[in-house]
Amino acid sequence: MATLLFRLANVSEEETWEVRRLFDQHGFDTYETHAGFWRLGVDAIWLRDDSQLDAAREVLARYQVERQARVQREHADQVERGQAPTLWQRLRQHPIRVLLVGLAVAAILALTLAPFLGLIEAFGNSN
Repeated sequence: MATLLFRLANVSEEETWEVRRLFDQHGFDTYETHAGFWRLGVDAIWLRDDSQLDAAREVLARYQVERQARVQREHADQVERGQAPTLWQRLRQHPIRVLLVGLAVAAILALTLAPFLGLIEAFGNSN
């Protein structure tokens, strides 16, 4: 029976390619599935042979630790050189995205607090 090894949702193409190459290099028998047009499936890499499961998970865990350390080093280097994107740079590059996120946060806050504001008005009018 196939076992889910690695979900591909929200994973960069670079990382996906690295994971594919990693599994190929170690000779794991894997295949990929895609979520499809309606996104009802799962974007993932699956292991066909359950006898390879422990070894595959160990290789993947080691890769993820190494990748995390590498990405953190790269980010620290960017910060040192002053090349890391700041909030203001992101706002200038993607003003509509930042505006939409701000509106979404405001809408969620309004929906969350609306019942409590109604209670405050009810108690304020009764006095």
